[in-house]
Amino acid sequence: MNGENWINEVLRERATIAPSLLASDFANLERELHKLEEGGVKVAHIDVMDGRLVPNISVGVPVVSSIRKVTTLKLDVHLMIVEPERYIEAFRNAGADFISIHIEASPCPTAALNRIRELGAVPGLVLNYGTPVEKILPFAHEADILLVMSVPAGFGGQKFHYDALESVRALRKAARPDALIEIDGGIDVNTIGAAAEAGVNLFVAGTSVFHSQDYGAQVSLLRKIALDAASKKRAV
Repeated sequence: MNGENWINEVLRERATIAPSLLASDFANLERELHKLEEGGVKVAHIDVMDGRLVPNISVGVPVVSSIRKVTTLKLDVHLMIVEPERYIEAFRNAGADFISIHIEASPCPTAALNRIRELGAVPGLVLNYGTPVEKILPFAHEADILLVMSVPAGFGGQKFHYDALESVRALRKAARPDALIEIDGGIDVNTIGAAAEAGVNLFVAGTSVFHSQDYGAQVSLLRKIALDAASKKRAV
């Protein structure tokens, strides 16, 4: 399935959960990926951190390449790194299906987004929590995915910041109708409804999935809450 078809599938589903591997058991990563597949998950979110753009270090190209070899899941690679343009091709070659870069790292991201698309991946643009939404608005129409961080980027397990939904609403208005609005940070059964009401259709969930007993059941529950909330919003 190419990028355009996958985006259309997410739009049809209206709520897709992308478990964040940052919260998974890295000692048994292949097993974790297979559990996600068995639970009906279609996409896994991978946070790449360099310790410069964000205050943490996570995984790099070799890990993404290893993950690609053992799973059929779509890989949503979130580059929390400086100079992301230097690494786009490497991550695409490693198996990334979606590549998102930060507006804070690429204040003029047009060329980088075009390069991601040229390589056959889905280009995404990220707004970190605390960055004014005005920084990203001029480029909102150029990205296929607009990812809003609802926590400061860099660490999992943080508390959801509801004021990030103001950025979601602004981007929902500025984005192309066929663009995906993604959110990352603190998404669980208590917060996903508000995000869905604001216009999110792609939800990154880490600890709320990987700390559950049944990944598939938890993902189904999260999706149901999101769909119910979005339906109520449309009915108003």
